[in-house]
Amino acid sequence: MRGRSLATDYEFLHLFCSDVLATGKSVRWAGIVNKNGIIISQRTREGLKLILTEEENEEYAATAIARQKTRAKFESKIGRMYYALGRYEKLHRATIPISNDYYLLITMDVEEKESDALIMDKVLPLIAEQRNRFMSADDSG
Repeated sequence: MRGRSLATDYEFLHLFCSDVLATGKSVRWAGIVNKNGIIISQRTREGLKLILTEEENEEYAATAIARQKTRAKFESKIGRMYYALGRYEKLHRATIPISNDYYLLITMDVEEKESDALIMDKVLPLIAEQRNRFMSADDSG
């Protein structure tokens, strides 16, 4: 990722989503969602037809962030959540907190057997590399 200006830098977010897609061939979709559950940037694996419509994906993002806010109530007792994973018949979905204001949502092929390793060893280090960009955006927006 290249360094860029802060605030809502859509080019940075677009590149970040592309970088997340590049972490593994099983990653289907990556989206950056704000604290209000609105998808502000997203990328889909080339040639892939999404299972959900755009409207359904927006609704899913909003409910994923609402669930994440509920989980945060218990952080002081159980520790910070790295990610939440849902395994469905047709895909895997993960919600990954980036900062107070931003979350990464990703979907993976159902055949992915190493979701934890992919997220912990590839996606989280990518987030850590760019976290300061998201934290600065928190302060400016």
